[in-house]
Amino acid sequence: MRRIMSFRDFDWTLFGVISLLCTISVLEIYSATLHTKYVGFHTKQIYWILGGVVAMFLFSLIDYHKLIDWVPWAYGVCLVALVAVKLVGTKVLGARRWIKIGPMHFQPSEWVKLILILVVARYFANLGGKNLTWKEIFKAFALVGVPMLLVLAQPDMGTALTYTPVLIAGLFLGGINLKQATILTTAGLVLVVGAWNSGKVLKPYQKARLTGFINPDNDPKGAGYQVLQAKIAVGAGGIWGKGAEKGSQTQGAFIPIPHADFIFAAFSEEHGFVGAVFVLLLYFLILMRLIQNAQTAADLPGSLIIMGIVAVLTFQIAVNVGMVIGFMPVTGIPLPLMSYGGSSVLFTFLALGVVMNVRMRRFVN
Repeated sequence: MRRIMSFRDFDWTLFGVISLLCTISVLEIYSATLHTKYVGFHTKQIYWILGGVVAMFLFSLIDYHKLIDWVPWAYGVCLVALVAVKLVGTKVLGARRWIKIGPMHFQPSEWVKLILILVVARYFANLGGKNLTWKEIFKAFALVGVPMLLVLAQPDMGTALTYTPVLIAGLFLGGINLKQATILTTAGLVLVVGAWNSGKVLKPYQKARLTGFINPDNDPKGAGYQVLQAKIAVGAGGIWGKGAEKGSQTQGAFIPIPHADFIFAAFSEEHGFVGAVFVLLLYFLILMRLIQNAQTAADLPGSLIIMGIVAVLTFQIAVNVGMVIGFMPVTGIPLPLMSYGGSSVLFTFLALGVVMNVRMRRFVN
Protein backbone atom coordinates (compact mmCIF):
# COMPACT_ATOMS: atom_id res chain seq x y z
CA MET A 1 0.00 0.00 0.00
CA ARG A 2 1.38 3.39 -1.00
CA ARG A 3 2.18 5.71 1.90
CA ILE A 4 1.74 9.43 1.20
CA MET A 5 4.10 11.94 2.77
CA SER A 6 2.44 13.74 5.65
CA PHE A 7 3.33 16.33 8.26
CA ARG A 8 2.37 13.68 10.79
CA ASP A 9 5.86 12.32 10.08
CA PHE A 10 7.42 15.72 10.80
CA ASP A 11 9.71 15.54 13.83
CA TRP A 12 7.62 17.67 16.17
CA THR A 13 9.69 16.65 19.18
CA LEU A 14 12.83 18.02 17.54
CA PHE A 15 10.96 21.15 16.51
CA GLY A 16 9.80 21.68 20.10
CA VAL A 17 13.36 21.49 21.49
CA ILE A 18 14.58 23.85 18.76
CA SER A 19 11.79 26.32 19.55
CA LEU A 20 12.72 26.31 23.24
CA LEU A 21 16.39 26.97 22.40
CA CYS A 22 15.41 29.84 20.07
CA THR A 23 13.24 31.37 22.80
CA ILE A 24 16.20 31.28 25.18
CA SER A 25 18.32 32.90 22.48
CA VAL A 26 15.93 35.83 21.99
CA LEU A 27 15.61 36.44 25.74
CA GLU A 28 19.37 36.34 26.25
CA ILE A 29 20.07 38.65 23.31
CA TYR A 30 17.56 41.09 24.80
CA SER A 31 19.26 40.93 28.20
CA ALA A 32 22.83 41.06 26.86
CA THR A 33 22.22 44.09 24.60
CA LEU A 34 19.92 46.06 26.89
CA HIS A 35 22.47 48.76 27.75
CA THR A 36 24.57 48.62 24.59
CA LYS A 37 24.48 50.03 21.07
CA TYR A 38 23.07 46.66 19.99
CA VAL A 39 19.81 47.16 21.90
CA GLY A 40 16.87 45.90 19.87
CA PHE A 41 18.80 43.13 18.14
CA HIS A 42 16.53 40.58 19.79
CA THR A 43 13.72 41.82 17.54
CA LYS A 44 15.86 41.20 14.46
CA GLN A 45 16.65 37.73 15.79
CA ILE A 46 12.92 37.00 16.04
CA TYR A 47 12.50 37.94 12.38
CA TRP A 48 15.43 35.69 11.39
CA ILE A 49 14.00 32.80 13.40
CA LEU A 50 10.52 33.20 11.89
CA GLY A 51 12.06 33.35 8.43
CA GLY A 52 14.10 30.27 9.25
CA VAL A 53 11.03 28.34 10.42
CA VAL A 54 9.23 29.16 7.15
CA ALA A 55 12.31 28.09 5.17
CA MET A 56 12.53 24.87 7.19
CA PHE A 57 8.95 23.90 6.39
CA LEU A 58 9.43 24.76 2.70
CA PHE A 59 12.62 22.70 2.47
CA SER A 60 10.90 19.77 4.15
CA LEU A 61 8.51 19.62 1.17
CA ILE A 62 11.20 19.39 -1.52
CA ASP A 63 12.30 15.81 -2.14
CA TYR A 64 15.92 15.61 -0.96
CA HIS A 65 16.73 13.42 -3.95
CA LYS A 66 15.97 16.42 -6.14
CA LEU A 67 18.21 18.58 -3.95
CA ILE A 68 21.00 16.05 -4.51
CA ASP A 69 20.39 16.18 -8.27
CA TRP A 70 20.54 19.99 -8.27
CA VAL A 71 23.50 20.36 -5.95
CA PRO A 72 26.28 20.39 -8.62
CA TRP A 73 24.74 23.59 -10.00
CA ALA A 74 24.40 25.05 -6.52
CA TYR A 75 28.04 24.17 -5.83
CA GLY A 76 29.10 26.12 -8.91
CA VAL A 77 26.98 29.12 -7.88
CA CYS A 78 28.56 29.06 -4.41
CA LEU A 79 32.07 29.12 -5.86
CA VAL A 80 31.12 32.13 -8.00
CA ALA A 81 29.62 33.84 -4.93
CA LEU A 82 32.78 33.25 -2.90
CA VAL A 83 34.91 34.74 -5.68
CA ALA A 84 32.50 37.69 -5.85
CA VAL A 85 32.95 38.27 -2.11
CA LYS A 86 36.68 38.60 -2.64
CA LEU A 87 36.23 41.01 -5.54
CA VAL A 88 33.27 43.21 -4.57
CA GLY A 89 32.37 42.15 -1.03
CA THR A 90 31.76 44.56 1.83
CA LYS A 91 34.82 44.98 4.04
CA VAL A 92 34.17 44.95 7.80
CA LEU A 93 36.94 44.89 10.43
CA GLY A 94 39.54 44.07 7.81
CA ALA A 95 37.73 41.10 6.23
CA ARG A 96 35.53 40.75 3.15
CA ARG A 97 32.84 38.22 4.06
CA TRP A 98 29.58 39.80 2.97
CA ILE A 99 27.84 40.89 -0.21
CA LYS A 100 25.49 43.80 0.32
CA ILE A 101 22.06 43.32 -1.26
CA GLY A 102 19.96 46.41 -0.57
CA PRO A 103 19.76 46.93 3.21
CA MET A 104 20.87 43.33 3.92
CA HIS A 105 24.29 41.70 4.11
CA PHE A 106 24.54 38.21 2.62
CA GLN A 107 27.33 35.88 3.81
CA PRO A 108 27.84 33.15 1.17
CA SER A 109 30.32 31.18 3.30
CA GLU A 110 27.54 30.21 5.74
CA TRP A 111 25.38 28.80 2.93
CA VAL A 112 28.30 26.87 1.47
CA LYS A 113 28.16 24.56 4.52
CA LEU A 114 24.76 23.21 3.48
CA ILE A 115 25.81 22.84 -0.15
CA LEU A 116 28.95 20.97 0.90
CA ILE A 117 26.89 18.61 3.07
CA LEU A 118 24.74 17.75 0.05
CA VAL A 119 27.73 17.54 -2.32
CA VAL A 120 29.67 15.21 -0.03
CA ALA A 121 26.56 13.06 0.59
CA ARG A 122 25.96 12.78 -3.17
CA TYR A 123 29.60 11.91 -3.83
CA PHE A 124 29.92 9.13 -1.26
CA ALA A 125 26.44 7.77 -1.90
CA ASN A 126 27.35 7.33 -5.58
CA LEU A 127 30.42 5.35 -4.49
CA GLY A 128 28.05 2.92 -2.78
CA GLY A 129 29.80 2.55 0.57
CA LYS A 130 32.69 0.48 -0.83
CA ASN A 131 36.31 0.79 0.30
CA LEU A 132 37.71 4.10 -0.87
CA THR A 133 40.68 4.40 -3.20
CA TRP A 134 43.23 7.20 -2.78
CA LYS A 135 41.93 8.81 -5.97
CA GLU A 136 38.40 8.94 -4.55
CA ILE A 137 39.71 10.37 -1.26
CA PHE A 138 41.63 13.14 -3.04
CA LYS A 139 38.52 14.02 -5.09
CA ALA A 140 36.60 14.44 -1.82
CA PHE A 141 39.37 16.68 -0.50
CA ALA A 142 39.16 18.81 -3.64
CA LEU A 143 35.38 19.20 -3.36
CA VAL A 144 35.70 20.62 0.15
CA GLY A 145 39.14 22.19 -0.22
CA VAL A 146 38.38 24.64 -3.04
CA PRO A 147 35.61 26.57 -1.21
CA MET A 148 37.60 26.27 2.02
CA LEU A 149 40.59 28.04 0.46
CA LEU A 150 38.32 30.76 -0.96
CA VAL A 151 36.86 31.40 2.50
CA LEU A 152 40.30 31.42 4.11
CA ALA A 153 41.27 34.14 1.62
CA GLN A 154 38.51 36.48 2.91
CA PRO A 155 39.96 35.87 5.61
CA ASP A 156 37.46 33.85 7.67
CA MET A 157 39.27 31.00 9.36
CA GLY A 158 36.37 30.20 11.71
CA THR A 159 33.81 29.46 8.98
CA ALA A 160 36.42 27.66 6.85
CA LEU A 161 37.11 25.30 9.76
CA THR A 162 33.42 24.33 9.91
CA TYR A 163 33.80 22.70 6.47
CA THR A 164 36.30 20.19 7.89
CA PRO A 165 33.79 18.03 9.85
CA VAL A 166 31.70 17.63 6.68
CA LEU A 167 34.68 16.03 4.93
CA ILE A 168 35.67 13.93 7.95
CA ALA A 169 32.13 12.59 8.44
CA GLY A 170 31.86 11.80 4.73
CA LEU A 171 35.17 9.94 4.68
CA PHE A 172 34.42 7.79 7.71
CA LEU A 173 30.86 6.99 6.66
CA GLY A 174 31.93 6.61 3.03
CA GLY A 175 34.36 3.75 3.63
CA ILE A 176 37.84 5.01 4.56
CA ASN A 177 39.96 2.38 6.29
CA LEU A 178 42.17 2.70 9.37
CA LYS A 179 45.44 2.76 7.41
CA GLN A 180 44.24 5.56 5.13
CA ALA A 181 42.90 7.53 8.10
CA THR A 182 46.23 7.19 9.93
CA ILE A 183 48.21 8.36 6.89
CA LEU A 184 45.91 11.32 6.32
CA THR A 185 46.01 12.32 9.99
CA THR A 186 49.80 12.21 10.03
CA ALA A 187 50.03 14.18 6.79
CA GLY A 188 47.57 16.70 8.16
CA LEU A 189 49.63 17.25 11.29
CA VAL A 190 52.78 17.73 9.20
CA LEU A 191 51.01 20.29 6.99
CA VAL A 192 49.66 22.17 10.03
CA VAL A 193 53.12 22.38 11.59
CA GLY A 194 54.61 23.45 8.28
CA ALA A 195 51.94 26.11 7.72
CA TRP A 196 52.46 27.42 11.26
CA ASN A 197 56.22 27.70 10.88
CA SER A 198 56.19 29.10 7.34
CA GLY A 199 54.88 32.51 8.39
CA LYS A 200 53.03 32.85 5.09
CA VAL A 201 49.79 30.93 5.66
CA LEU A 202 48.65 32.42 8.98
CA LYS A 203 48.89 36.09 9.83
CA PRO A 204 50.31 37.17 13.22
CA TYR A 205 46.90 38.11 14.64
CA GLN A 206 45.50 34.71 13.62
CA LYS A 207 48.35 32.94 15.41
CA ALA A 208 47.76 35.11 18.46
CA ARG A 209 44.07 34.16 18.52
CA LEU A 210 44.85 30.47 18.14
CA THR A 211 47.38 30.45 21.00
CA GLY A 212 45.89 33.14 23.24
CA PHE A 213 43.58 30.69 25.01
CA ILE A 214 46.51 28.61 26.31
CA ASN A 215 47.81 31.38 28.57
CA PRO A 216 45.60 34.47 28.19
CA ASP A 217 47.34 36.19 31.12
CA ASN A 218 50.38 36.75 28.90
CA ASP A 219 48.43 39.34 26.91
CA PRO A 220 45.39 40.32 29.01
CA LYS A 221 44.61 43.43 26.98
CA GLY A 222 45.26 41.86 23.58
CA ALA A 223 44.94 38.28 22.35
CA GLY A 224 43.91 36.99 25.79
CA TYR A 225 41.30 39.64 26.54
CA GLN A 226 38.25 37.85 25.12
CA VAL A 227 39.07 34.54 26.78
CA LEU A 228 39.76 36.15 30.17
CA GLN A 229 36.54 38.17 30.20
CA ALA A 230 34.47 35.18 29.09
CA LYS A 231 35.98 32.95 31.81
CA ILE A 232 35.36 35.64 34.43
CA ALA A 233 31.73 35.87 33.33
CA VAL A 234 31.22 32.10 33.46
CA GLY A 235 32.83 31.90 36.91
CA ALA A 236 30.85 34.87 38.20
CA GLY A 237 27.59 33.08 37.39
CA GLY A 238 28.15 30.48 40.10
CA ILE A 239 25.51 27.79 40.47
CA TRP A 240 22.32 29.76 39.85
CA GLY A 241 23.58 32.89 38.09
CA LYS A 242 23.15 36.57 38.82
CA GLY A 243 19.81 36.84 37.08
CA ALA A 244 18.69 38.31 33.76
CA GLU A 245 20.01 41.83 33.10
CA LYS A 246 22.22 41.63 36.23
CA GLY A 247 25.49 40.22 34.91
CA SER A 248 28.28 42.71 35.65
CA GLN A 249 30.56 41.39 32.89
CA THR A 250 27.72 41.36 30.40
CA GLN A 251 26.02 44.63 31.31
CA GLY A 252 29.36 46.34 31.81
CA ALA A 253 30.33 45.52 28.22
CA PHE A 254 33.45 43.62 29.30
CA ILE A 255 32.41 40.62 27.19
CA PRO A 256 33.02 41.51 23.52
CA ILE A 257 29.79 41.37 21.49
CA PRO A 258 27.93 39.26 24.09
CA HIS A 259 24.94 38.59 21.82
CA ALA A 260 27.01 36.85 19.12
CA ASP A 261 30.03 34.56 19.53
CA PHE A 262 30.14 34.94 23.33
CA ILE A 263 26.44 34.57 24.07
CA PHE A 264 27.12 31.38 26.07
CA ALA A 265 29.38 33.37 28.42
CA ALA A 266 26.67 36.00 28.92
CA PHE A 267 24.03 33.32 29.49
CA SER A 268 26.24 31.46 31.96
CA GLU A 269 26.86 34.63 33.99
CA GLU A 270 23.16 35.42 34.24
CA HIS A 271 21.84 31.87 34.69
CA GLY A 272 24.78 30.05 36.24
CA PHE A 273 25.93 26.46 36.03
CA VAL A 274 22.37 25.14 36.11
CA GLY A 275 21.31 27.29 33.15
CA ALA A 276 24.43 26.37 31.17
CA VAL A 277 23.88 22.65 31.74
CA PHE A 278 20.24 23.02 30.70
CA VAL A 279 21.25 24.60 27.37
CA LEU A 280 23.87 21.91 26.77
CA LEU A 281 21.21 19.29 27.51
CA LEU A 282 18.98 20.84 24.82
CA TYR A 283 21.85 20.57 22.34
CA PHE A 284 22.41 16.95 23.37
CA LEU A 285 18.73 16.17 22.75
CA ILE A 286 18.86 17.85 19.33
CA LEU A 287 21.95 15.91 18.26
CA MET A 288 20.59 12.59 19.53
CA ARG A 289 17.32 13.19 17.70
CA LEU A 290 19.22 13.97 14.51
CA ILE A 291 21.26 10.77 14.81
CA GLN A 292 18.07 8.78 15.35
CA ASN A 293 16.66 10.28 12.15
CA ALA A 294 19.86 9.34 10.31
CA GLN A 295 19.53 5.74 11.51
CA THR A 296 15.94 5.50 10.27
CA ALA A 297 16.53 7.20 6.90
CA ALA A 298 15.23 5.35 3.86
CA ASP A 299 18.56 5.25 2.02
CA LEU A 300 22.31 5.99 2.23
CA PRO A 301 22.10 9.56 0.82
CA GLY A 302 19.58 10.51 3.50
CA SER A 303 21.76 9.11 6.28
CA LEU A 304 24.88 10.83 4.92
CA ILE A 305 23.10 14.19 4.70
CA ILE A 306 21.87 14.08 8.30
CA MET A 307 25.21 12.88 9.66
CA GLY A 308 26.94 15.72 7.80
CA ILE A 309 24.62 18.16 9.55
CA VAL A 310 25.30 16.45 12.89
CA ALA A 311 29.06 16.79 12.30
CA VAL A 312 28.85 20.52 11.57
CA LEU A 313 26.55 21.33 14.50
CA THR A 314 28.61 19.23 16.93
CA PHE A 315 31.79 20.98 15.79
CA GLN A 316 30.26 24.45 16.18
CA ILE A 317 28.84 23.71 19.62
CA ALA A 318 32.09 22.17 20.88
CA VAL A 319 34.31 24.97 19.57
CA ASN A 320 32.06 27.82 20.70
CA VAL A 321 31.52 26.48 24.22
CA GLY A 322 35.17 25.44 24.39
CA MET A 323 36.44 28.94 23.54
CA VAL A 324 34.14 30.49 26.14
CA ILE A 325 35.60 28.36 28.93
CA GLY A 326 39.18 28.65 27.65
CA PHE A 327 39.59 25.16 26.16
CA MET A 328 39.52 26.25 22.50
CA PRO A 329 40.99 29.17 20.53
CA VAL A 330 38.77 32.13 19.65
CA THR A 331 37.76 31.51 16.04
CA GLY A 332 34.53 33.46 15.61
CA ILE A 333 32.31 30.38 15.25
CA PRO A 334 28.71 31.13 16.37
CA LEU A 335 26.69 28.93 18.72
CA PRO A 336 23.90 27.37 16.60
CA LEU A 337 20.42 28.81 17.24
CA MET A 338 21.75 30.89 20.15
CA SER A 339 24.14 33.44 18.67
CA TYR A 340 22.72 36.45 16.87
CA GLY A 341 23.15 36.39 13.09
CA GLY A 342 20.85 35.98 10.11
CA SER A 343 23.10 33.83 7.91
CA SER A 344 23.88 31.41 10.73
CA VAL A 345 20.25 31.12 11.84
CA LEU A 346 18.98 30.56 8.30
CA PHE A 347 21.66 27.97 7.55
CA THR A 348 20.72 26.00 10.67
CA PHE A 349 17.01 26.05 9.90
CA LEU A 350 17.56 25.10 6.25
CA ALA A 351 19.75 22.22 7.39
CA LEU A 352 17.04 21.12 9.83
CA GLY A 353 14.52 21.43 7.00
CA VAL A 354 16.54 18.90 5.02
CA VAL A 355 16.56 16.61 8.07
CA MET A 356 12.75 16.83 8.24
CA ASN A 357 12.72 16.18 4.51
CA VAL A 358 14.61 12.91 4.94
CA ARG A 359 12.49 11.87 7.92
CA MET A 360 9.15 12.52 6.19
CA ARG A 361 10.14 10.29 3.27
CA ARG A 362 11.03 7.22 5.31
CA PHE A 363 7.82 5.43 4.34
CA VAL A 364 7.05 7.06 0.98
CA ASN A 365 7.23 4.65 -1.93
